[in-house]
Amino acid sequence: MLKKSLLKLACILLSCQAFAQIPVTTPKAALNDFMAQRFGMFIHWGPVALRGTEIGWSRGGEVPTGEYDNLYKEFNPVLFNADHWVKAARDAGMKYLTITAKHHDGFCLWPTAQTPYNIMGSPFKRDVVGELAAACRKNGIKFCIYFTVLDWYDADYKNDTHKFVNKMKAELKELITKYHPYMLWFDGNWEKPWTKEYGEEIYNYVKSLDRNVVVNNRLGKGKHPELGNGTVGDYATPEQAIGALNVKDPWESCITICNQWAWKPNDKMKSLRQCIETLVKVAGGGGNLLFNVGPMLDGRMEARQVARLKEMGQWLNKYGESIYGTMGGPFAPDSAMAATRKGNKLYLHVFSKAGQTIHLPQLEHLKVQKASFLKGQPVSFREEKEGIVITLPAEKPDSICSVIALELNGNAETLPLIKK
Repeated sequence: MLKKSLLKLACILLSCQAFAQIPVTTPKAALNDFMAQRFGMFIHWGPVALRGTEIGWSRGGEVPTGEYDNLYKEFNPVLFNADHWVKAARDAGMKYLTITAKHHDGFCLWPTAQTPYNIMGSPFKRDVVGELAAACRKNGIKFCIYFTVLDWYDADYKNDTHKFVNKMKAELKELITKYHPYMLWFDGNWEKPWTKEYGEEIYNYVKSLDRNVVVNNRLGKGKHPELGNGTVGDYATPEQAIGALNVKDPWESCITICNQWAWKPNDKMKSLRQCIETLVKVAGGGGNLLFNVGPMLDGRMEARQVARLKEMGQWLNKYGESIYGTMGGPFAPDSAMAATRKGNKLYLHVFSKAGQTIHLPQLEHLKVQKASFLKGQPVSFREEKEGIVITLPAEKPDSICSVIALELNGNAETLPLIKK
């Protein structure tokens, strides 16, 4: 009897050990849901808005270190309104919002118990992260958090990495258990104290708190625009560039609406044409767009940025069917066009610079049954030996980007990538 009990216990222990060795990953359903969102708001903001310089990077440069580290003592953004920020995101057609809860300067926008260098030490004394999380829940926007592994303020970052990692875990536990983020956007993984092993430790710790939270690929090492080769995380993050066509690996381009990530007076803003073409080309490549705004020192977003985002939302109100929940390709975006697909529909996003005809290669096993502008008039097309020829009218429905829906006789998502 004793031998049987010992044998049973040994089997249980071996089973537990085998289970423990299985790597913890984000469920595919959660990651697919994230990639279906397609468009989110990035917000870089903190006491540095008092100087109008770049967050984190200007510490010790444009702003002397001692001065930078004390900006929080005069940070009092009395016009901050979380509902206004979330409304700007919603009106833009954005589906998620990501706030820099902690950037490389080490300042925390929530009342953490791990360091006094946080929002409660400022005259403002309000939980920015908590208010945004609540506003997102109220308005149906998915709440996400940016958190850097690089901290130039905390001496433990370079002097005692083990202690620093434990502090990171405590901060992440506060953020995850209190605010329940949909996604965590890590950054700052390139400096020497940080290793891939630390990244894996943090990733597994995050998953122990909430397995469904999506995590970007900047926890390990390696190159941001790709997965693998030392990266740790669920999806790739090309920065200030539109990612290449990739429908195999999940990815998200982070791009600024102006030039600087944090607020800068009179910073040059992208035109509506640039904004829409950026969104469309990202979706056409199979990625999400995390579009950044930098609120001002008083807590408001610039009216011109809010207006530009609203214009993007007006375009999406008409054409969002061709962006949300779609698959990129099968053609790589170019200066004239970008394509997405969903079900039996292939959407062609035609930019104003396109000519009067579009030439597509044959779609292998599928045929075009019908072509029309999305929610508009039919479009003339013919199939030739070389491919499909679509004839555009002299005037297109949209002056920036018109969308043609091609109805196919089968599932467009089964088409392989095709070179035009």
